[in-house]
Amino acid sequence: MYAIIQSGGRQVRVTPGALVTVDRISEEAGQEISFDRVLLVAKDGGEIVAGSPYVADASVVGVVDGVVRGPKIRVFRKKRRKGMRRTLGHRSTLTRVRVKDIRV
Repeated sequence: MYAIIQSGGRQVRVTPGALVTVDRISEEAGQEISFDRVLLVAKDGGEIVAGSPYVADASVVGVVDGVVRGPKIRVFRKKRRKGMRRTLGHRSTLTRVRVKDIRV
């Protein structure tokens, strides 16, 4: 069984017991969280339930595992023959969630 959820503008495929990384959520580590924006649920028998846009009465329950940082992104800007060089960058703050259950 798996589901596709929407979190932070991204779509993530989750299975029970999996550890997924989503955009930062303001919950503390150890707290339970529920994702209600479920786009698709595939059951063990091969049945697929797709929503338009979300599956009604479906949710994914997980426990916040902690906060991590994403990879460092470097942006280098240059204008030729002008001597202008500028390096920018950032690291996104992400939240790890351990999926407990998919409820349909």
